[in-house]
Amino acid sequence: MPDTIPTAAPKPASRDPGTARFDVVVVGAGFGGMYMLHCLRKLGFSARVYEAGGGVGGTWYWNRYPGARCDVESMQYSYSFDDALDQEWSWSEKYSPQPEILDYANHVADRYELRQDIQFDTRVTATTFDEATQRWSVETDQGDRVSAQFCVMAVGCLSAANRPDFAGIGDFQGQIYHTGEWPHEGVDLSGKRVAIIGTGSSAIQAIPIIAEQAKSLTVFQRSPSYTVPARNAKLDPEVEAAVKADYPEFRAKARMRPTGVYFLFNAESALDATPEEREQQYEESWVRGGLPFLGAYGDLLFEKEANDTIAEFARRKIRKTVKDPATATLLSPDNVFGCKRLCVDTGYYETYNQPHVRLVDVSKAPIEQIIRTGLVVNGEEHEVDVIICATGFAAMTGSFEKIKITGRDGLTLTKKWEAGPRTYLGLSTNGFPNFFMITGPGSPSVLASMIQSIEQHADWMVDCFAHMRDIGAKTIEPVLQDENDWVDHVNEVAKISLRSTCSSWYVGANIPGRPRVFMPYIGGFPIYVDRCNKVMDKGFEGFVIDGGEVRNAPPKIRNTERWHVPLKMDIISPAAIAAKRVPIV
Repeated sequence: MPDTIPTAAPKPASRDPGTARFDVVVVGAGFGGMYMLHCLRKLGFSARVYEAGGGVGGTWYWNRYPGARCDVESMQYSYSFDDALDQEWSWSEKYSPQPEILDYANHVADRYELRQDIQFDTRVTATTFDEATQRWSVETDQGDRVSAQFCVMAVGCLSAANRPDFAGIGDFQGQIYHTGEWPHEGVDLSGKRVAIIGTGSSAIQAIPIIAEQAKSLTVFQRSPSYTVPARNAKLDPEVEAAVKADYPEFRAKARMRPTGVYFLFNAESALDATPEEREQQYEESWVRGGLPFLGAYGDLLFEKEANDTIAEFARRKIRKTVKDPATATLLSPDNVFGCKRLCVDTGYYETYNQPHVRLVDVSKAPIEQIIRTGLVVNGEEHEVDVIICATGFAAMTGSFEKIKITGRDGLTLTKKWEAGPRTYLGLSTNGFPNFFMITGPGSPSVLASMIQSIEQHADWMVDCFAHMRDIGAKTIEPVLQDENDWVDHVNEVAKISLRSTCSSWYVGANIPGRPRVFMPYIGGFPIYVDRCNKVMDKGFEGFVIDGGEVRNAPPKIRNTERWHVPLKMDIISPAAIAAKRVPIV
C-alpha cells in the first residue's frame, strides 16, 4: 500500500443552514456512498453525504472484531473506476484484514477529496417526498433539514446489527459486545472467561483469535455453518504484478462471472464424475481454499444429488479435524452446502480441539436468560466475564427500517415492504419518486462482488440523473406493473437454486417475525447488468419520467459506458446452466 496512509481525523463537512438545497442527498459513506459522491461531482451535481459513523468505510468502519477480514481476494475487492488507483495501491495479503481495507477507504476519501461533502456523526432519521415541490426533505439527528431532488440510500446490506433481546440481558455484570459494533479501541480478552453467541461468518473468523486470548471460551451454537479454509498468505508479488499488467481485462473477465468475481470454475456436472474423480476434484479445490470451492462443479447449487456429494466431503473434513466425535457432529451441518452463506476460515475447526474451548448446542434448548454472572441454558449456568453477540444483521432491509422513509400519499417504505421488499431492479420502488438504492433488495448485492455491484449501480444512477437534467425532468419512478414483474422474476429465478431451500438471512430467517422472501437476485451479475443496460437503452423502460420536453428517450451514456459489453453466455457458467432449465430474462 502507499507509504502515506492518512492518519488525521476525518474532516467533517461544513454545516449548512436548515434550508440548504442539493441535487442529491446520499445516506451512508461506505464504499457505495463514497463512489456515488465521486460520480456526482464528476457530472457537476451538488451533493451532501450523511454518515452515522465518525469516518468512511461503512462495514469496515464498524466491524473491527478480532480476525475480521474480507472473503473475496484482495486484488478483486477494490474500486475499478481509476486505473491509477489500481496501480498505486498494494495489498499485503491474499485476503485483506479489516484495518487494511479501512486504510484503503481512507486513502480513497483523501485522494479524491471526498470528506468536504460528507457530514460525519450524523444519522438520517427521516426522509419525506414533498409532492408540492417534488423534492425530498431529509432530516437528521443533528437538526439538519435539507432538500434534494434525489435521495440515494447507500446504507449497506449488512449494517443493521441484530441485537438479541434475551431475558435478563440488562442484569449481566460483565461486558457485552456485538461483532458488528466492536469498540474502536479494541477489547482486551486476556485472562477472561468469554461466551460467544452464534457460529456464522463473523464468529468463525473471530473464534480462533479469541481462543488465543481468553482463559476460556464457550461457543453457543444454534445451527452450524459450512466453512472452508481460506489458505490466506502474504500476497505473492508476481501475482500482483500479473494482475496489474492488465487490470482492466482481469476486471472484465470477473464481470462475466455470476458472482462478479473471477476464479477457476468447472462447468461439468458432479454427477457425471466417478466418486474417485469427485474426491480428487474436491480435494484440489479444498487445498486451494476460499469461496471458489463452490466452483468445483457447475451443478452444485442446482442439483440436490450433486450437492449431497460436496456436503458429505465437507462433513468428512470436519470429522477428521475435530477430535471429539460429539463436537464434530454438532459442527456438521445437515442442510444444503452453500444454501446459507458459505464461510471462509483460518483454523476454525482446530480451535475446538483446545481444552479451554467448549461448544454448547442451543438448537433444542435455547438460551433461557442472561443472569448477573453469565448465561443459563437447559438449566445449566455458564459463568463468564464477557458475552460476544455474533448474531448477525437484519440483512438487506434493516438499515431502511431505521429511517422513516415516506413517499407519495403518506406511504412509508416500512408499510410497503411489510410483506417483503419490492423493488424494480433493486434500484428503486414504486410510490417513491427519485428514490434510489445502491445494492438494494432485488439486485445481486450480497451474491456478487459488492464493490462491482456498487459501481454498476452508481454509474447507472448518475447517468439517469444526468439524463433528467438534460431534458429538464422533475421525477422518475418505476411503473407498478414492471416492479411486480421484476419481483416475480426474482422469486422465480430463486426457485431454481438450492440456496432458496433453507432458512438463512437471505430470506430474513434470522430475525423473528420477518417475512420469508429471498431478497437478492440470484440470476447472475452479468445477466443483471445486461438487463439494466437494456432498460436504460430503451429510454428507461419500466419507469415513468415526469416533466421535461422529451421523456422516455435514450439517454446520453456517460458513466455506464464501461458496462455496455456483449453478454457472453458461454463463460457465465452457473447462470448459463440455470438458463437451460428456465428463462433467466
